Amino acid sequence: MNGNGFLAVHTGQPIPREKIPQLSFGEFRTCIVDEVSGGERVAALFGDDSASREKLDVYAVLADSTRALLRVAKSTLDKDRFPSITPDCPQAHLFERELAEQYGVRPEGHPWLKPVRFHASYHRGRDAWGRKPDAAPVIGVTDFYQVEGEEIHEVAVGPVHAGVIEPGHFRFQCHGEQVLHLEISLGYQHRGAERTVIGIPNKRTIHTVETLAGDTSVGHATAYSQVVEGLTGCRVPIRAEVLRGVALELERLANHTGDLGALAGDVGFLPTASYCGRLRGDFLNLTALLCGSRFGRGEVRPGGVRFDLDSGRLQQCMERLDAAFRDVSNAVDLLWNSSSVQARFEGTGAISQETCRELGIIGPAARACGLECDVRQDFPAGIFRFAQVPVSSWTTGDVFARAYVRWLEIQRSVAFIKDQLRAFPDGPIGTAVGALKPDQLIISLVEGWRGEICHVALTGHSGEFSRYKIVDPSFHNWMGLAMALRDQQISDFPLCNKSFNLSYCGHDL
Repeated sequence: MNGNGFLAVHTGQPIPREKIPQLSFGEFRTCIVDEVSGGERVAALFGDDSASREKLDVYAVLADSTRALLRVAKSTLDKDRFPSITPDCPQAHLFERELAEQYGVRPEGHPWLKPVRFHASYHRGRDAWGRKPDAAPVIGVTDFYQVEGEEIHEVAVGPVHAGVIEPGHFRFQCHGEQVLHLEISLGYQHRGAERTVIGIPNKRTIHTVETLAGDTSVGHATAYSQVVEGLTGCRVPIRAEVLRGVALELERLANHTGDLGALAGDVGFLPTASYCGRLRGDFLNLTALLCGSRFGRGEVRPGGVRFDLDSGRLQQCMERLDAAFRDVSNAVDLLWNSSSVQARFEGTGAISQETCRELGIIGPAARACGLECDVRQDFPAGIFRFAQVPVSSWTTGDVFARAYVRWLEIQRSVAFIKDQLRAFPDGPIGTAVGALKPDQLIISLVEGWRGEICHVALTGHSGEFSRYKIVDPSFHNWMGLAMALRDQQISDFPLCNKSFNLSYCGHDL
């Protein structure tokens, strides 16, 4: 335990629930505010009512990147109101809205208290907004922020969009072409995924996890598997760890390449757009070569992986990786050498490093603001304990920076995969897992291609999951997109949106 009353733990380390510090809410709130002010970050903040429906335990997980430590503590609410943390710690704003929606508790003083996913409270008859117990909330029906004045107009986009895209609602307050404020309302993809995972893990659990955010199947499956492995005490063979790392980096390559092509398409630069659209498929096909699924589903499982890589396919993987990277390099060079493209990228949708820290933005969006935060370096697990991937960052915080960080990460992911395959170790690809330890808490972090994936599991007396909290990187970053549009032209929205490329279903769960 450190001086602030929080317990310091490592990713993948199970902790008996009885050892988690119990703080008064005043102490709990003060510690969070103080530690975040000192440079730590809110990785997760969530409620658990599995012990009693009359009281709500609230857990906080803080990430200390400089010391590679996580800190955890809890407090208990016996009333339906508590002083909001958000006014002094903006990183908590969406977590507190989620608490209000899920458990009917009201954070007093919260400046932006609105539904997150528009579902009924888990507590029948208890609602933070005073709705009747039998009144089902209607997705997207809420009081939106409004700017008043002459020549102010409002533009509403979605939830149904052109093309193949998930639903989400964006409401702009504009003066002419200038965006004064963007409000983002989601929840259309809510499936109740967290509650589906509760109980003894079964054959369906991993399939739920792999589809939390479909383009991040490997990332979420790895986080879940690390939770199970920590709770069962099993050790994953090194060959399996290498295959997991390769699959995770292939997932990053496919999505980053697709994003660079889409950004080129948003500014009408068709050479890079058309090439990268095809090359994304080449990386997806490499994942299929690894396990039979272009999205990596079925590969990562607790205890290891399901599919091995023989010498013939390993050689084929190396050759196809070299060819795809060569083509991506040519396509992206066209992007950087086009002055018209750079004129649209540079200075568009810029976020300051201060805003980035205050909101707790993570992943490439944070690294584009000069923050060198990367789970692979800060909280290494699996193969990343032995093989380092340099952190890729830029400083300008604009569309260009978010695009360029992707290109740097593409280069480093290719180098990582080639290094791992050249020194591919012998041995098994899996080991058996036993029953989960009862009455434990465990935290797993994985650097997905959008940023930090956080899974937190609490087990009950029988070893079942009594609470399973999932934080997709998009949950942290949607507000970053809203801030990027401040004082921008509304025509810049597609470009800014694609430079973040956040997940609707990963947020909505």
